[in-house]
Amino acid sequence: MAFLKLYRNKLQHNYKHLDKLFADNHIEWGVVTKLLCGNPLFLKELLALGVTEMHDTRLTNIKAIKALDSSVQTVYIKPPAKRSIPRIIKYVDVSFNTDLSTIRLLSEEAGKQKKLHKIIIMVEMGDLREGVMGDHLVEFYQQVFQLPNIEIIGIGTNLNCLNGILPNQDKLIQLSLYKQLLEARFNRKIHWISGGTSVTLSLLLNKQIPKDVNHFRIGEALFFGNDLFTGQPFKGMETGVFKLYTEIIELYEKPIIPTGDQIENVAGNIPEFDPEDYGKTTFRAILDVGLLDLNPNYLQPVDDTIQIIEASSDMLVVDLGENNHGYKTGDLISFNLRYMAVLGLMNSNYIDKQVN
Repeated sequence: MAFLKLYRNKLQHNYKHLDKLFADNHIEWGVVTKLLCGNPLFLKELLALGVTEMHDTRLTNIKAIKALDSSVQTVYIKPPAKRSIPRIIKYVDVSFNTDLSTIRLLSEEAGKQKKLHKIIIMVEMGDLREGVMGDHLVEFYQQVFQLPNIEIIGIGTNLNCLNGILPNQDKLIQLSLYKQLLEARFNRKIHWISGGTSVTLSLLLNKQIPKDVNHFRIGEALFFGNDLFTGQPFKGMETGVFKLYTEIIELYEKPIIPTGDQIENVAGNIPEFDPEDYGKTTFRAILDVGLLDLNPNYLQPVDDTIQIIEASSDMLVVDLGENNHGYKTGDLISFNLRYMAVLGLMNSNYIDKQVN
């Protein structure tokens, strides 16, 4: 049976590294947990590290966090759906918002539940995902400040996730200026400028973060240790927090090129072949993982002599070449993983999850 393993020591190392980095720069931060899909085993590993603030985009995940530790500050990091507002108020301490009518409903529901709901208002800074346009920001804040049961604790932005627009010093300075303008205009303190994500870490390390940016939301850098600007590991951080292990369920020497009439496969692809491979054979293994679990494009075999061929719904075919390592049926083949591979595996009920 295929299984996903989390390496505790590597996760601990990355967390301590980031926690010191942020403390040294007087920055608060929370862990983005959406990758873990509410898995209690892995969430407990974060709690054991001392994480007190968790960010997610799924209410079921946030409910799972609160069930494990109700003291954790939960942050819902996308604009709430109106039909979810009663559960937002029940389980979420802080939510990201961009729509005035939604915030009014949050205010009403918070009153019904006798709660004070905190919000961060997101500003559009160029990536064209969520965010209030800068020209409307003063009017927007003015109306929100009048609502009961709502506390604005921050201004924030999101970059890179939709159109790949990178954060830079100018954009973060602009966000800081928005915060200063709003505080002067309304004589209200805005505690957080939440301008930092994993992709912004490079700017922090290069001393290009304005001092007013005092809150980061970190997921990918914690779990993968990579600089999203360069694709290379951050100095002093561990990669390989997650690893996939799959079992060989068939291994035969077979022709490289199939025979018969060809149409699209189950993934919608029509594989192409080199005519020079006619008559040649190779050792091919079938592994117990497939498209139901992940996209094989986000896998990298630890053994670099192995080549991924194609996946069907429940099986992955790999080329072992001459099988110089002597693999046999029942052996495990391991893979390093990119973010989207882990996300698929975490969301699959068919993959066992383990901690090492």
